[in-house]
Amino acid sequence: MADLGPEELDVIGVGNALVDVLCHESEAFLERQGLVKGAMQLVDEARAREIYDAMGPAVEISGGSAANTIVGVASFGGRAHYVGKVRNDQLGEVFAHDLRSVGVRYTTAMATSGPATGRCLIVMTPDAQRTMSTYLGASTLLGAADVDPGLIKRGRILYLEGYLFDPPAAQEAFRVAAEAAHAAGRKVALTLSDPFCVNRHREAFVELVEHHVDVLFANELEICALYQANDFSGAAARVRRHCEVAALTRSERGSVVVGGDEIYVVDAHPVDAVIDTTGAGDLYAAGFLFGLSRGLGLAICGRLGALAAAEVISHVGARPVASLAGVAGRLLA
Repeated sequence: MADLGPEELDVIGVGNALVDVLCHESEAFLERQGLVKGAMQLVDEARAREIYDAMGPAVEISGGSAANTIVGVASFGGRAHYVGKVRNDQLGEVFAHDLRSVGVRYTTAMATSGPATGRCLIVMTPDAQRTMSTYLGASTLLGAADVDPGLIKRGRILYLEGYLFDPPAAQEAFRVAAEAAHAAGRKVALTLSDPFCVNRHREAFVELVEHHVDVLFANELEICALYQANDFSGAAARVRRHCEVAALTRSERGSVVVGGDEIYVVDAHPVDAVIDTTGAGDLYAAGFLFGLSRGLGLAICGRLGALAAAEVISHVGARPVASLAGVAGRLLA
C-alpha cells in the first residue's frame, strides 16, 4: 500500500467515549452486587453510583473500547483519529487530554448540557476476568451531526464499536460514517464488542456483517452468538462467506484470521503473568488494524494483534504502557 498522504489517516474510530474506573474485588463482591462475571451491563447513573460507592480503591483511566483501540494504533506509530462524545466536565476534559497526549487526533465537540461524561466501572477478580457496569452518559449524545464525511474519507479504515448500537442517536452516526467511508472507497471494520450486545441487536448485526462490513472483529462467544452456532468452527465457516476479513480471538488459544481462501491460526503471544484482561480485544484490534492499514499480510496483522494484547494484559488498565512500535520492532521491520 502506498505511503500515507499528508492528510491521510490509518484508522478512524467511532465509539462510546468513557472513563474507566478499575478496582480489584473478590468473587463474593460480584455476588453481593448481582453482577455476572465477565459480562458488560448497562446501568443508569444511580446504579453506577451505587456500585462505585461499594468498590474499594480504584484507578481512573480514560477508556472506551474503540478509544482504547485507537490509542493502540497511535502507539504503533499510526495516524489515528477518534470520534466520541463527552460532556464539558472534569472527566470530559481528562478524556480529551489523555487522547491528545498520546498523539490521537480528537475534535468532537463536547456536549454543554445533558448527562455527565460516561464511565465504565470495571471489577477485576483474582482470575484476571473483568466485569463491567457501564453508564453511557454523554456518549449517547453522539449523533450524525458529529460525523464529518470529509474526515471519514481521509481514513484508510473506519473502525466502529458494536456498543454504539445501544443508543439510537449513535446508531445513526454509525450508519452515516459507514456510508461516507464506503463512498470514498475506504474499508469499514466492526467489533461485535460483547455477546450480550450481540444478542440485543443480533438481526441488525447480521445484516451489517453480511452487507456492509469489510473487516469483522469478534471473540469466540460473540461470533457464536451472532450466528447462533453451537461451535466455533461452524460460526467461523459462516462468517468467511460474508466478510472480506474476520479476526476471531480465542483468549489463550490465540486467534483465527480468515480472509477469502486464507485461514491463519495465530498463537497467543507469551506473557509472564496475566494481570488484567481489560482491553485485550481492543488492543488485538489495534495491532491488526495498524498492520492492515499499512498493507501487511493477514498473518502478520494477527501477530501484531496478539503482541498488543499480550502487552495490555500484563498490567492494570486497557491501554499500552510501553511503545507498541518498539515492542513490535522486529515484526514491523
